[in-house]
Amino acid sequence: MKILNQGETFLLQTDEVSWKPSTFAKGLSVKDIAIADGLEMQFVQMEAGAKIPVHTHELPEFIYIIEGELIISGKVLNKGCVSIAAVGSQHLDVHTVDGCTFLLIDKPV
Repeated sequence: MKILNQGETFLLQTDEVSWKPSTFAKGLSVKDIAIADGLEMQFVQMEAGAKIPVHTHELPEFIYIIEGELIISGKVLNKGCVSIAAVGSQHLDVHTVDGCTFLLIDKPV
């Protein structure tokens, strides 16, 4: 994981980064990319049936669905969909039925 300093730019071929088990929830794997100004970029893979615990956002959260489907509060997000959560918003139900991969920009866990 690269931690950027002010004024720094970071370039990376993401295929060179290995997947590792997430510490946030079972059934998730992540590619940690970088942290800048309090936000972290990760790629996240969720296995079929995986769930993300209830959480409140201390910083904005940005999600872009790369493949599969992610269900947030009963709404299905498919490839190309985005979710943007503002500070103070809460995710009570985030899960996938068949699995998914998404880009996540959020507060580091």
